[in-house]
Amino acid sequence: MQEKLEFLTAKLKDIKNLQAAEAVLGWDQQVFMPPGGAEARAEQLATLSKISHEMFTTDEIGLLLSDLAQTDLPYDSDEASLIRVVQRDYDKARKLPSSLVAEMSRTFSLGQQIWTQARAKQDFAHFQEILTKIVDLNIQVAEAFGYDECLYDALLDQFEPGMKTAEVNRVFGELKAELVPLVQAIAAQAGQVDDSILKQEFDETAQWDFGMIPLKAIGFNLERGRQDKSVHPFTINFSINDVRITTRIHKDLFPSALFSTLHEGGHAMYEQNSDPALEGSFLAGGTSLGVHESQSRLWENVLGRSREFWQFYYPQLQGFFPAQLNNVSLDAFYRAINKVEPSLIRVEADEVTYNLHIFLRFELEQALLEKRLAVADLPEAWNAKMQESLGLTPPNDALGVLQDIHWSSGMMGYFPTYTLGNVLSLQFYQQTLRDIPDLPEQFSRGEFGALLGWFSDKIHRHGRKFTANELVQRITGTEGIQAQPYLDYIKRKYTQIYGL
Repeated sequence: MQEKLEFLTAKLKDIKNLQAAEAVLGWDQQVFMPPGGAEARAEQLATLSKISHEMFTTDEIGLLLSDLAQTDLPYDSDEASLIRVVQRDYDKARKLPSSLVAEMSRTFSLGQQIWTQARAKQDFAHFQEILTKIVDLNIQVAEAFGYDECLYDALLDQFEPGMKTAEVNRVFGELKAELVPLVQAIAAQAGQVDDSILKQEFDETAQWDFGMIPLKAIGFNLERGRQDKSVHPFTINFSINDVRITTRIHKDLFPSALFSTLHEGGHAMYEQNSDPALEGSFLAGGTSLGVHESQSRLWENVLGRSREFWQFYYPQLQGFFPAQLNNVSLDAFYRAINKVEPSLIRVEADEVTYNLHIFLRFELEQALLEKRLAVADLPEAWNAKMQESLGLTPPNDALGVLQDIHWSSGMMGYFPTYTLGNVLSLQFYQQTLRDIPDLPEQFSRGEFGALLGWFSDKIHRHGRKFTANELVQRITGTEGIQAQPYLDYIKRKYTQIYGL
């Protein structure tokens, strides 16, 4: 058995190395590549993805997995977990012909470049043709994977293994029932919070320099990672010792870059803190996008928008921006960064309205994939839903349907994981506070090691060994994703801020 396991591990490591090479090219495309390189880069990525797919889906690997599945190993062991996870990946990969995998890689790479151009031009028509192809490719993938209840299940499962659309609808329904009335109640008290102090001019270099201070303090290891700028912030890893993040900076909207940095830093620390024994293995990295987003959203919001965090960092921030902030109290600043107000851009949204942006994308994705909505009609449908849910109509496509990179990258079924991550972040954090009751006091002293240590021990080090539901059970003792801890947090915090 050991010989077969070692042989499988060696094969998988070669595949992981090819996937890492793909990732390096993908990172370069978004950070440094000149626009003229788009077509060649798409072909390079298509070739690598085809080779790695063909290496992974051989009969030889299938036979190895079948033989190893017969061994009696403890469920929690690295060996049993590897066999279990690789079998799941293998079964899905075998359903996709390598020609389709190459075409997906080629199209999604070009899609990102065309999206960037369309966004700059504020012109959806420039993106429409490639998006139509991307939607069709996703439908082909879903049909190849197969599904029991609805097509969307097959795509959602890529990002949140085992999750069903019906379960997402349940969680989203519970959230809507309480968030929509809360948004309405806050709107009646909108004048109580002024965020104009955040819309002054903040030097971009100073924003970058300040953001690096808490990024290092929360635990992002710059010996094993780096931060750059990109059109849309993202995290990518080539190994657990090379994890990279990006941010974007608006000179007239202060919190944006910092919250982006904290968000991506949360993703990156999940990757950096996988057990070193998992390096180069299919077990390294996050178990699902919902769990991944629980980490990013927690560091961005639960920590980054907390009063305790700013009790420590606000004096330093005032030192960076004395003209803008020296006459602004901590309380006024705290209230400003937590102002609830419907907005056009998802990544700039406050905690209360953020999920409304996700509900919109979730509904539109299903309509596109089920062909109830034509791609040509997407901007109109987007604007109508924005008006219905947030009372806003985007003035142009860049501030509307073109704002996110996800669809250009082929990621349909991803968006629900942001809200699932919000919910999971509070399920986990509630347990963290039971285990370490003085965490908020630690934050006010600029101490974050206990929080990172807790998450590293309970979640990060395990990589992909356990599913999201298994982690929830192991950590909290409860079954599945539960919305109530998140709703309790939101209502408690914003009732206090707005005096409801």
